[in-house]
Amino acid sequence: MPTKSKAPAPITPDQTTSEAFATILQHNLLYLIEWEGVARSWEEIEGVHQVRVTIRRMRSAVSLFQSAVPKSATREVRQELRWIGGELGPARDLDVFLSQTLTAISPQLPLSGAEKLRARAEQRRAQVYRDQVCAMLDSARYQRFKESFGDWIARRAWERATLKKKVAKRLHGNIIPYARKLLDKQERQVLAAGSHLDRQDAAAMHRLRIECKKLRYAAEFFRPLFPELDTFIDHMKGLQDLLGVMNDGAVTQHLLDELLAQETDQETLIHAGGVIGWQRCDLRHLLDRFDPYWERFLEVKHPWWNALASSKTR
Repeated sequence: MPTKSKAPAPITPDQTTSEAFATILQHNLLYLIEWEGVARSWEEIEGVHQVRVTIRRMRSAVSLFQSAVPKSATREVRQELRWIGGELGPARDLDVFLSQTLTAISPQLPLSGAEKLRARAEQRRAQVYRDQVCAMLDSARYQRFKESFGDWIARRAWERATLKKKVAKRLHGNIIPYARKLLDKQERQVLAAGSHLDRQDAAAMHRLRIECKKLRYAAEFFRPLFPELDTFIDHMKGLQDLLGVMNDGAVTQHLLDELLAQETDQETLIHAGGVIGWQRCDLRHLLDRFDPYWERFLEVKHPWWNALASSKTR
């Protein structure tokens, strides 16, 4: 099995924005290819997880860099990345439900039906891996994507698009000032989403989770440029964990609605209700910790503005 790695793409301070963008995408494409074989089986659930996270990173890179690499130059890439992620999503949701949610909650419930519910989920997972994950990985469309995407990156095809002068200047300018502005912008997005937030508003909490995730990915992309970003990322952890638990509850509800739509066995249905209730209770306790997590995030310094001897611009 491949080795899990959180090492960022090896971008350097002397690269242009375009070169750094290509480096990030190429690094993640190679990682995806390394893990795609493992993703074919749920015997090692890390396969789908690593491939899906890698797709999310590439989607985030395309989104975050759009002020220098406009949407017109990435339309087909975005479409294919969205398709791959969509085919992997149900498998990952079932993996998490079986390995984490049920494993943690079922032993705590004074209810029968746990094994029946697990059996239903495992049966559905086998079907999803066969009909979606493996079918996607074996498809001609996926093979074309890998070949064309790799070539698109190697040629830096976005540089041949018709660009406005300001956009072209960002694209061919040094990555350091661009990274600083991008991190500033994304932090403002998080602050706008999280300030005066109604914690009972699920849609608002979801928006905050998405903006936090984009900021987290941006910080990870630029770690080679600003080493203290590790501390910044650490300050986001509690907030992200809380928002992740909220999202897990929403995913579980949706998953069980689909899985048990035709279910008539009362033990299975009652146990599923107990799992949902447990998650909602857990979330209420976590929401009480939102303010300390938010304050910790607000206190963190901006390491991307620290002076670096290597941060000279072209």
